[in-house]
Amino acid sequence: MSVELPLWRALTGYRILTLVYVLGLFVVAYPHYAHPLGAAAYMVALTAWTAVTWRRTASAERCTRRFLVADLGVAVGGILLTSVIDTQARIMDGAATLPSIWTAGAVLGFAIKGGWRWAAVASTIVAVANLVERQELARDTVHNVVLVWVASVAIGYVVEVARASERTLARALQIEAATRERERLARDIHDSVLQVLAMVQRRGTAIGGEAAELGRMAGEQEVALRTLVAGGLVPRQRAVPVAATDGAPAAGPADADSDPPLPAGPCDLMALLAPHVGAGVTLSGPCSPVVLPAAAAAELVAAVGAALDNVRVHVGADARAWILVEDEPDAVLVTVRDEGPGIPEGRLAAAEREGRLGVALSIRGRLRELGGGAEWISVPGQGTEVELKVPKGTAPEGGRRGRARA
Repeated sequence: MSVELPLWRALTGYRILTLVYVLGLFVVAYPHYAHPLGAAAYMVALTAWTAVTWRRTASAERCTRRFLVADLGVAVGGILLTSVIDTQARIMDGAATLPSIWTAGAVLGFAIKGGWRWAAVASTIVAVANLVERQELARDTVHNVVLVWVASVAIGYVVEVARASERTLARALQIEAATRERERLARDIHDSVLQVLAMVQRRGTAIGGEAAELGRMAGEQEVALRTLVAGGLVPRQRAVPVAATDGAPAAGPADADSDPPLPAGPCDLMALLAPHVGAGVTLSGPCSPVVLPAAAAAELVAAVGAALDNVRVHVGADARAWILVEDEPDAVLVTVRDEGPGIPEGRLAAAEREGRLGVALSIRGRLRELGGGAEWISVPGQGTEVELKVPKGTAPEGGRRGRARA
C-alpha cells in the first residue's frame, strides 16, 4: 500500500468532520449575521460541494489539479464572502469566517498532491484572503495564517520525503530480487554446466588426441562461464546433478533428468540423507525423524551433497566422511567431517574471487536463503568440518532450487 493512501483517507475524514464543525458554528451565529440567508446559502453550497466531491480526496488519481483549484476557490470565496454577510463588529472581534477551519482541508490537498511548494502557494492565497477579509493585521488573524502556512508546508515536505523513501525502498527491493535471482541462476549453472565442462576437460586430457583438444576448448569455456557467473546474469540451464567442487573438476557422470517433485508437506531429513551413506560415508543422528519443510530439507540435502562432493574431489574418492545430524529446539545442524589435509587459510575466499562458486553458492548461498548459514572449521593435517545450520519452519522463496545428489 502506498504511503500516500492513508493521508488521502485522513484528508477525506478531515473535510467531513470540519464541515460538521462549521455547520455547528453557523447555527450558533445565525442570529448575529447581517445577512443570515446569504450565510445559509453558502453553507448549503459548501455542504453540497463536500458531499459531491468527498470521493475526490480518497486517492491521488481522483484528486486532480483542476479539482484542487476549484476546492480552494470554494474556500477563498467563503472567506471573502464573510465580509459581506457578517457584521463589521463581529469581523473586528475575530469571528470565524464562513468556511472556518474547513479551509485547511483545501490547503492540505495541495500539500499531499504536490508537496511543500504547492502547499506554500495555496496557503499564501488563503492568507491574503484572510487579511483582506479582516482588513487589518490583527494578532489572531496573523497567528492563524502563519499556523496554516507552516503546517501545510511541513506536511507537504513530509509527503515528499515519504515519496522519496518509497521509491528508494522499491528500488532496493528490486535490487534484492535481482540479486537473489542472479545467485539462483549462478548456483544452477555451477551445479550443472560448469561441472560438465570440467568433466569434459579432465576426460579429454586423459584420453588425449582429438579429445584433448575438445577438453582444452571445454576448459576455456568453463573459465569464461565462471567469469560470467561471477560478474553478471546468465540464462538458466537445466540442472544436472553432478559433483559440486571448488577448484577441481567433478567426478561422476551427468544425469539430465529433471528434479522429482517435492513432497506436499514436511519430510524427514534423515531419510533424504540416507542415499549418501556408503562405504566411505557414515550418517549419525537422532532415532526420531528430523522434520523440516520439504523445500528447506531439499536445499539442505543439496548443500550436504555439495560438501561430500568436495570431500571426494579434494581428499580422494576413497576418503572417509561422517555426517552428523543434530535436531535442536529451533534449528537443525548438520556437520560434514572428513579426514583430509584441511583447507589452507584464505583458500575459500580465493576460490570465490576466481569464480569457483561451489562453496559460495551451492552451500553458503542455499543456506543463506533459508535464513541459516555455513561455517568451515579446518585444521591443517586434521581434516575439515562443515557446519550447516537451518532454522526450523523455513522454506526458500520459489521452492526448491537445487537437487541433492543421491
